[in-house]
Amino acid sequence: MLTVWGRKTSSNVQALMWCIGELELPYKRYDIGHRYGGTNTDEFYHLNPNRTVPVLQDGSNPPLWETGAILRYLANQYAKGHFWPDDLLARTEVDRWMEWSKLNVALAFTAPIFWRVARTPDELHDIEAIRLAVERFENNLMIAEEILASRDYLASEHFTLADIQFGHVLYRYYDIDIKRKSLPNIDAYYKRLLSRPAYCEHVVISYDELRPNSAHKGPV
Repeated sequence: MLTVWGRKTSSNVQALMWCIGELELPYKRYDIGHRYGGTNTDEFYHLNPNRTVPVLQDGSNPPLWETGAILRYLANQYAKGHFWPDDLLARTEVDRWMEWSKLNVALAFTAPIFWRVARTPDELHDIEAIRLAVERFENNLMIAEEILASRDYLASEHFTLADIQFGHVLYRYYDIDIKRKSLPNIDAYYKRLLSRPAYCEHVVISYDELRPNSAHKGPV
């Protein structure tokens, strides 16, 4: 049994939970962080001295932290076939796109765009900073847009771990109130993700509790 510590509205927790869903693994999850608190306790410090989510424990194994490392652990331990290939070169191709997605997509979206749009009061929006961040982010997306012109998924013709790291930010990208560039191949890719039950269960969910006018306040 997998145990996960982390609130469901955390984008990193969503990536982890989507992976768990795709692998059809049993789990229990505890809401930790933001309005739920819990990261400042001594108990949580022993799980993760960084006091961040997610944290995963697989049975009696030591707890794991850092989302990318956790995703790779699950893939190595439980995945079969194309999701995390046995062939070294094929697996490295998936890993390359996974790293690219973390550094150039997830990090370029979450704080620079999502926090400024969805987690900041409207009257405090820095419109020019948001515009520039979206422009930089979509310049990065153009690399995926070109790749997806010739195949259905990011690293190959098959759904892989790289799509977890890339695709988990797209729901919020398409949902927040910004002007978006025309990206027809990514649009079609996103629609393919929406056909996956685990994506809809763990990623396509409300983030209203993160908005600045939420009635619930607590540590991030």
